[in-house]
Amino acid sequence: METIFLCLVIFLFLLAVFDLSVGVSNDAVNFLNSAIGSKAASFKRVLIVASAGVFIGAAMSNGMMDIARHGIFRPENFSFYDLICIFMAVMVADIILLDVFNSLGMPTSTTVSMVFELLGATFVVALIKMAGGVDLGFNDLLNTEKALSVIIGIFLSVAIAFFFGMIVQFISRAIFSFNYRSHLKWKIGIFGGICSTAIIYFILIKGAKDLTFMTPGVKQWINHNTGLVILGSLVFFTALMQLLHFCKVNVLKVIVLMGTFSLAMAFAGNDLVNFIGVPLSGLASFQDYAANGSGDLHGFMMGSLNGPADTPVYFLVGAGAIMVVALATSKKARNVTKTEIGLGSQQGGDEMFGSSRIARRLVRWTLSLAAYVRGAMPERMVRWFDRRFNTDETIMENGAAFDLIRGSVNLVLAGALIALGTSLKLPLSTSFVTFMVAMGTSLADRAWGRESAVFRITGVISVIGGWFLTAGAAFIGAGVIVAAMHYGGHWVMFLLAALTVFIIIRSERRFRQRPEADSGDSLFQEIVTSKDKAATWPLLMEYITSQQREFMAYAAEKYADVAAAFIAENAGALRKAESSLAKRKVILKNARRKETLCLRYLTRETAIEKSPWFYLGNNCCMGMLYNLRRISEVCREHVENNFRPLPPQYAGQYDRIVAGVGALFAETLRVMQEGDLQAVSVLRRQCEEMKDTISATYHRAHDHLRDGDSSTVAVLYVYVNMLQETQEMVSSIRKYLRAFAKLHDSEFRTRPALGL
Repeated sequence: METIFLCLVIFLFLLAVFDLSVGVSNDAVNFLNSAIGSKAASFKRVLIVASAGVFIGAAMSNGMMDIARHGIFRPENFSFYDLICIFMAVMVADIILLDVFNSLGMPTSTTVSMVFELLGATFVVALIKMAGGVDLGFNDLLNTEKALSVIIGIFLSVAIAFFFGMIVQFISRAIFSFNYRSHLKWKIGIFGGICSTAIIYFILIKGAKDLTFMTPGVKQWINHNTGLVILGSLVFFTALMQLLHFCKVNVLKVIVLMGTFSLAMAFAGNDLVNFIGVPLSGLASFQDYAANGSGDLHGFMMGSLNGPADTPVYFLVGAGAIMVVALATSKKARNVTKTEIGLGSQQGGDEMFGSSRIARRLVRWTLSLAAYVRGAMPERMVRWFDRRFNTDETIMENGAAFDLIRGSVNLVLAGALIALGTSLKLPLSTSFVTFMVAMGTSLADRAWGRESAVFRITGVISVIGGWFLTAGAAFIGAGVIVAAMHYGGHWVMFLLAALTVFIIIRSERRFRQRPEADSGDSLFQEIVTSKDKAATWPLLMEYITSQQREFMAYAAEKYADVAAAFIAENAGALRKAESSLAKRKVILKNARRKETLCLRYLTRETAIEKSPWFYLGNNCCMGMLYNLRRISEVCREHVENNFRPLPPQYAGQYDRIVAGVGALFAETLRVMQEGDLQAVSVLRRQCEEMKDTISATYHRAHDHLRDGDSSTVAVLYVYVNMLQETQEMVSSIRKYLRAFAKLHDSEFRTRPALGL
């Protein structure tokens, strides 16, 4: 029996390897975003700096695992079998939960997940024990104080970090403005000194407090001489940063990379317990049971876990190596960073989230408050702030989401707040603080403009809601899994653990097989960062054409699919088509928002001339989508209700119409691909002919509907609707062709040969 449980402990460590990989993918958002978003260095260099911090923090941590050993449950009242079930359930639930969040690109808290998994699993085992007649209450089995402190920490982290992020960034921007390079001569030394001192304070108080070289004597000296350390650091780094500036070194990039290193080091040194604490507690439990348990799985109590345990160095070094490899190779880590960078980007357009009622109301209230405050301020002060916060003067690295001033504030302030919270014994979460600081600084930087604020606030609400969802899902998931393991025995433990490994491997493969973001994104970034407005129009035309060509190909495919599924009475295919069309609406609206933003970067004359045709083309695409959705909806409802199929004579007619419309789509795609404007007039006449054909077919069907067999009335109504919507769609194609030609050649209509 001991061999079986030894295998289970080994399995725990195998799961820990996956958990380290998944956890780093999630927590990479904490220390990578500011450096990546501000383009302080190449992605490779940022990873090297972060990897160094991660490895040093992990390898030098003393590995105190108090939370996993006795922070949530009281081990003296749990048997060895109880705790093995709890530990296995926690690891299985944690890996699955974090992987789901990573795949969705949503940052969450590994601390919250571990605490609530332990709490959920312990709660269920406590219920089982009490139901079995054990004369113990919840107070004897659970320690809920830790979970409560984490919940309080969530609220504190969200409110404090957002508020201070907004205030500090507002002050920093007022000092430096968006054209910060013209205000660096003497200010940069003081700014760099303050930032570097805050980073050193963060490393000493938070990042290095549990490292192996931090003996009690060293800790005591630091505590007694904190003021001296801070003052000395401030003087030294102020002089150093000013000297570096005179030597033409970009001090802001140095600050961002220092902050990245310190946060990465603190993450690995302090959050390592979230990943290997449970397996190490399982190993300690097994060692105690093997030495003293006498084979009594259910009777041997684990009071030995009440004592502290130091983690062997080889475990720490191994964990650090795994985390570095995961950080360097995980595509999901980059996916998670996109969420925070996207929500804080200085550029609008490609919004990841939709609109919500709460966000719309918050934006409206904020606009009203801002208008009131602006009206109450002296006009001179208003003009001064407008000059300091003139986003048209923004200086950013090519492809950056925000500038180096904001990147520096993000890292330094997050580190300072975490250090302050630690010194005050407040349970601030690294994930919560870094995310909310970034959101506060983006708000202060006017990154949330009127066109993007609703979507950004919806995104922030979604992420915050995800944190609370983490707690609930962790509690329930671990509770269900531990119940299955407790009653099913070690075979169920092996089965669920193996299933978890399989799910993670399959998830990773599927994620790696996802198509990369299309080149349109890079083209969009090139447009919005271009300084030459005269050169922007060709890029914008290429971007618009590529987006609309993709939609036309999609519309042609879906129209043929819906028609074939309706005639074949394939309800499943119709449901899939309807779902796909609903998703395409979101994609189309997002594309239109980005393209509209690009119009701002044109010269005034070009924008005035081309805008009407741009909007006509977009409206035609949206109209085609609505036609497809209305066709799909009535077809699905008809087929799902098992009504009569379309009679063969009508099916043959409709097949010919579908083929004709498909030919129009194909020729339109060719014209868009080759830019063959000479073919537009011919193609528009073909659209008119197709409309006449559909109209004649519609009138014949309508006559049959009035005079024909009453048993076919229902299907003929659907058929007539399909013909009407198809006719509207062909009309939209015809209008789109005109808009396409006018966008490419403003003199198009004056050419008599084209008949337009």
